[in-house]
Amino acid sequence: MTKASSLELHKLRKELEVLEEKKGKGTELVSLYIPPDKNLNDVTSQMREEYSQAMNIKSARTRKNVQSALEVIMQRLKLIKEVPENGIVLLVGTIPRGTKDKMEVYMITPPERVMTYIYHCDSQFLLQPIRDMLTEKGTYGLLVLDRGEATVGLLGGKRIEVVRKINSTVPGKHGRGGQSQRRFERLIEIAAHEYFKRIGDHASKIFMNTPDLRGVVVGGPGPTKDFFINEGYLHHEVQKKVLGVIDTSYTDDFGIRELVDNASEIFKDLEVTKEKNLVQRFLREIVKDHGLAAYGEKEVRGFLNRGAVDALLISEEVESFRLVIACSSCDYKENKTVHDLKTFEKELPEKACPKCGEKSLGIDEFKSTLDELTELADRIGANIEVISTETEEGQQLKAFGGIAAILRFRP
Repeated sequence: MTKASSLELHKLRKELEVLEEKKGKGTELVSLYIPPDKNLNDVTSQMREEYSQAMNIKSARTRKNVQSALEVIMQRLKLIKEVPENGIVLLVGTIPRGTKDKMEVYMITPPERVMTYIYHCDSQFLLQPIRDMLTEKGTYGLLVLDRGEATVGLLGGKRIEVVRKINSTVPGKHGRGGQSQRRFERLIEIAAHEYFKRIGDHASKIFMNTPDLRGVVVGGPGPTKDFFINEGYLHHEVQKKVLGVIDTSYTDDFGIRELVDNASEIFKDLEVTKEKNLVQRFLREIVKDHGLAAYGEKEVRGFLNRGAVDALLISEEVESFRLVIACSSCDYKENKTVHDLKTFEKELPEKACPKCGEKSLGIDEFKSTLDELTELADRIGANIEVISTETEEGQQLKAFGGIAAILRFRP
């Protein structure tokens, strides 16, 4: 199964946002999910049957639109020589646009394998199966502890969540001697046992009630964490899922994040680890004198044009457009980045051309900044990573304007 890149997933999420707004006047939007092992001739045969069945639809308008959608689907199926290894999704239907209706067709290669053949008619496209594919599967349990406190957390996709904090009731050091010393040591050990038991009970309950738990990672300073695991304080079903015991300096919220960082080898296949490593590499370079890093749209574009970029990092929250502004009265042209395209389009006709002074400016070309920069990156073979804002590193990249690059060399 082909794994989609972060850029492909980001674009698909944006496309879903647009598709969610599409609505038909009746149950005339057709969604078709085709698994890779489905025979296309069988699909075409079913579409013919559905076309015949559509004759029974009472509304003439809905009947016409459903049959038109099915005709388009059958035409598209003829053009498909081979179903991609993840399958294919066809979304076809008539969308009202003011006084006119328009037939819209979307062919999507899903990020994961389509497991079930689906034919669906409704007033909206069926998008939930694709949304489910975009949710990173599996959750990891996180636990950091020492004799003073413990924190339980979960790592799901790119999100780290602190679920519970447990404070210790274990007494500290004492100055007694003789029999009193032995008695207090026994009391301390009893208190420690009860404290570890509480941690085990709370953590086990949280982890056992977490759907699709992939594993558990335990951390903390010193030998306490090893003693906790070796003595079996976790429920045996959770104990079997312990993937590793990792050293951390802290046992609070920061300790949970530190645990994820220090367990990068365990989480190496997760997108969150890949993102963290890239952003941390960028941050290490940016503080160096003449380091191999750059940030800001203008500077990064310059390095892309010179072929100097090794990895392009773009925050998922970057929402801007790259325009070519042209004057119809003279040969004036200008490249410009805008964040609010609708407002800019309204205001542009009132602006005078800087060269001839006429109010003849218009948008000659436009594309999203993301598309423009990734096209430049593709041209020079640079890696492209869309960075989530759910992580601490993602927030750090956002503080640099959301556009950064790790360089191959500094021209």
